[in-house]
Amino acid sequence: MSDQVLLIDDDQRLASMLTTWLRSRGVVLTARHTASTGLSALRTGRYDVVLLDLMLPDADGLDVCRDLRRTHPALPVLMLTARGDPTDRVIGLEVGADDYLPKPFDPRELLARIRALLRRVRRGPDVASVLRIGPLHLDRGALVARRDGEAVALTARQFLILWALASRAGRVLDRAQLALAVGDPSADPLDRSFDVHISRIRAAIEPDPRRPRFLKTVRGVGYLFVDAGS
Repeated sequence: MSDQVLLIDDDQRLASMLTTWLRSRGVVLTARHTASTGLSALRTGRYDVVLLDLMLPDADGLDVCRDLRRTHPALPVLMLTARGDPTDRVIGLEVGADDYLPKPFDPRELLARIRALLRRVRRGPDVASVLRIGPLHLDRGALVARRDGEAVALTARQFLILWALASRAGRVLDRAQLALAVGDPSADPLDRSFDVHISRIRAAIEPDPRRPRFLKTVRGVGYLFVDAGS
């Protein structure tokens, strides 16, 4: 079955080009040119990845991303933007985007990023597992984290970072190890986006994110998950 990608972007020329180019590579792209029609498509269809433009005619892409996270917490979102401000990337990650690609871009890089997102969320039969640590319940098969029985809002990438750390409780992992764990070995170890993801994970799982009980920073090295019940 072909991978199904939803593009929410008002650039119709780009949409037409990507539709043809991706189809020849086994990816079916559905294009919607406003936030409202894009969200409507999500309610009625099944998609594996969403490509979301930051600037839409009827809404801010950051607000749309927040809505997507509430309704589709595990759906990978790749944010696109023509704006050059690097803070846009950090904000996009903070509101729930899994990845970020500035325009103009090479379609080959876009395809590589789509495939990387798909690898992160798809599992084989040998990796399905459940982990329980104190009030946390992590379901690797469903990419769902719960705290005291309530599901917490994490992107697929954030869940995989949490899983990598929690399944190796007591060991410090650096950014390069985390990049491998989420299926992105080419990620720059100096990329500060991991700090953004860690902050979001703490906000979701910690009783007091300012004084983390589970997820510790080991300065100059990486991150450590502490089994507080041990």
